[in-house]
Amino acid sequence: MSGRPLDVLEASLEQTVTVVLKDSKEFTGVLTGYDQHMNLVLENTEEGEDTTVIRGDNVVTINP
Repeated sequence: MSGRPLDVLEASLEQTVTVVLKDSKEFTGVLTGYDQHMNLVLENTEEGEDTTVIRGDNVVTINP
């Protein structure tokens, strides 16, 4: 998958992704939303949360 970051996020909606943060913490869950700042909404994360909102400026990588 390649392209502009927001295009990649659009293609990854409703799919399981792994997000790595600046502090090396990882979240794996279903990507259900995002915005132009790359703030992310993950549902059903492996960390046991129903909904997790991740601020875009903390994201290092998003692996579909």
